[in-house]
Amino acid sequence: MKPVIRLKLPDPPTNGLGVFDALRVRRSVRSFREDSIPLKHFAALLWAGQGTVGARRGIVRRTTPSAGATYPLFLYAVVGRGGVEGLEPGVYEYVPEEHEVVLVKRGDVRRELYKAALSQGWVRDAPLSIIIAADFHRTTSVYGARGIRYVYIEAGHSSQNIYLAAASLGLGTVAVAAFYDDEVKRVLGIQRDPLYIMPVGWPRRPM
Repeated sequence: MKPVIRLKLPDPPTNGLGVFDALRVRRSVRSFREDSIPLKHFAALLWAGQGTVGARRGIVRRTTPSAGATYPLFLYAVVGRGGVEGLEPGVYEYVPEEHEVVLVKRGDVRRELYKAALSQGWVRDAPLSIIIAADFHRTTSVYGARGIRYVYIEAGHSSQNIYLAAASLGLGTVAVAAFYDDEVKRVLGIQRDPLYIMPVGWPRRPM
């Protein structure tokens, strides 16, 4: 059995654009430079999307609201060659409780992900893509069929957090929902259901 590769991430930033400034400059970006993303920015994006913010009544809270604190969302990062400083290319899973990533698949899979995403070029060209996936059972086991709606709503919360964090850091992203679910799962090597692909990078043009 190969050893599990875990990497502790830098703490999330305590400064940057205010939320209203980030809202003003947020845009959907589909054209990226090839420059690497600093590890601290990578860490900040993942934390914004699903990081922890302390505990209340024994429940660890996250940066996004969740129905009944069921937290059905999982973040995966597809890192291209040279995409994130200090990281080898591969697929990483974010572990919110530890604020770390685990390498789950080696190699640059951007071209495969691009094909699974109906050949949208920004998925292939971005140095990094964050995939929001879900375990629906976590929420439907509590709320029944209504929980399906709650999971999709939560994915929207997470996506917007990533958008705003990217804008605050000078990065750009776009929410992609057009893809073949089973192909994305195959490319990532996961069983959870993908809901969004969010390519991230430095915009070629000013925001």
